[in-house]
Amino acid sequence: MKKTGIGIVGCGMISGAYFKAAQRFRNITIIGCCDTIAAKAEEKAAEFNCKAMSYEELINHPEVEIVLNLTPPKAHCKVLTDALNAGKHAYTEKPFGVDDAEVNAVCELAAAKGLRLGCAPDTFLGGGLQTARKLIDDNWIGKVLSGTAIVQGRGPEKWGHAPFFYDKGAGPMLDLGPYYVTALVSLLGPAKAVTAVTARGSEFRTFGDTVAEQYQDKYKPFDNYPVNVDTHQTGIIEFANGAVITVIASFDVFKHGHNPIELYGSEGSLIVPDPNTFGGDVKVFRPGMDGFQIVPKPFIYTENSRSIGIADMAKAIADNRPHRASCELARHVIEIMFAFERSSAEGRKISIKSSCERPAPLPLGLSDGELD
Repeated sequence: MKKTGIGIVGCGMISGAYFKAAQRFRNITIIGCCDTIAAKAEEKAAEFNCKAMSYEELINHPEVEIVLNLTPPKAHCKVLTDALNAGKHAYTEKPFGVDDAEVNAVCELAAAKGLRLGCAPDTFLGGGLQTARKLIDDNWIGKVLSGTAIVQGRGPEKWGHAPFFYDKGAGPMLDLGPYYVTALVSLLGPAKAVTAVTARGSEFRTFGDTVAEQYQDKYKPFDNYPVNVDTHQTGIIEFANGAVITVIASFDVFKHGHNPIELYGSEGSLIVPDPNTFGGDVKVFRPGMDGFQIVPKPFIYTENSRSIGIADMAKAIADNRPHRASCELARHVIEIMFAFERSSAEGRKISIKSSCERPAPLPLGLSDGELD
C-alpha cells in the first residue's frame, strides 16, 4: 500500500497524540514537522523518526501530500491557505476558522483548486460514538425527539498555553463545542436553527505561575488577562429531522453532574459518552429494562486515535470517495457554533444556511489501522 505523506505544522501539546496515533494507520506516514519554536519540532522529529523543517520547506516539500495544521485558532486560515496554494490537501485542528469570512475563503479556495480540506474533531469515528450511531440507525430508541449536550468546567487556567482560550476563535463553544456539535450532526444529521443566550462570568481571568512567566511582558499584572469571548453559552439546536437539543458550553462552572450527551427518543433513551474521547460507555434504556444498560462496543478505535480523520481523508483520496471529517461537515458545525453568540446578541432565532450529509459510519469488522 502506498503511504500518503503528511507534514505537521505546529508541535504543541496536541501534536503528541497525532504523532502517536498516526503510527497505527497503514496508509499514512509523517514526512516532517515544523514549529515557530524550532526546538519543539526537533524534539518531535527525533521522537517519531521524521524530519524537522522550516515552515516554507514543509509546505513545499514534494513528498508532503497533506498538510496537518495543529497551530492555534488564529493561524488556521493562513496555514490552510498556504497549503492549498502550494497544491497540498489540508487538514486542520478545530475550529475551522475564527469567523465566517475565513471559513468561506478556505472552502472556496479548496474547491477552486480541486483539493481536499478536512477538519477535526475526528472523535465521532471512535468506537463509542460509532456504537451510539449504530443504535440510532438501528432504531433502538426510535425517532430522536430531544436531548442534552453539556460540557462545563472552570476553564484551562492551569495549562501553559491557556490565555488564547479566552481570545477570539476559542472560548468554551469553539474550543469544546466542536466535539459535541460534530457528534450531534453525525448522530442526527444537519441542523436548521439555533436560539441561544450567552454571557461572560468575569471580565478577567487568573493563570498559574508558568503561564504568568510566559506572558507577563504582554499583560501586567497577569492575573488580569482580559476575557474576549463569552464564557457561558447555552441554547437550543433544532435539527432538520425534528430533534430539539439543549446545549451548554461553559468555562464558568466548578462542578456539575450531567452526562455529556443524552438523547431521548420515541422508543427509549440513550446516554452517549464524552465526544472528546474515542471510547466510553454507551448506555441504552427501553421500556421493560431495569434502568440503563451498557451496550458492548462492536467498533475498534476506542483508544485515543487522533489522526483517524486525516488517515480516512488519505484513504478517501486514494479511493475517490468522500472523506468523513469533511469541509462541508466542519463548515456546517462552525456555522451552528457561531450562531450561539449571534442569537444572543440579536435576541432572535438564527436560521442555519449551510447543510451537510451525515458522514458515513465506519463498517464493522475493521482490523486495527484499517479504514474503509
